[in-house]
Amino acid sequence: MIGFLVFGLVVGAVARLIKPGRQNLGLLGTLVLGILGSLIGGVVATALGTGKFTELNILGAIVAIIAAVLLIGVVEGFMGKSRARA
Repeated sequence: MIGFLVFGLVVGAVARLIKPGRQNLGLLGTLVLGILGSLIGGVVATALGTGKFTELNILGAIVAIIAAVLLIGVVEGFMGKSRARA
């Protein structure tokens, strides 16, 4: 469980480094988006037959980082729309 949280934090941090521009996310937001990206990566890797959901593999890590980058973009989009309305 702790390893899963640490991997989620690493995935979130790498995704923030890859995503251009400044993100208004704190440590908790990075962790949550990293964990969500890790879950998506695990599901995709399992669906492709590269291993089990709980295993760490390269394809799952790559998909997790890509998913986290996309999730950061989605969250930024929603945050931008809510600020424009306020």
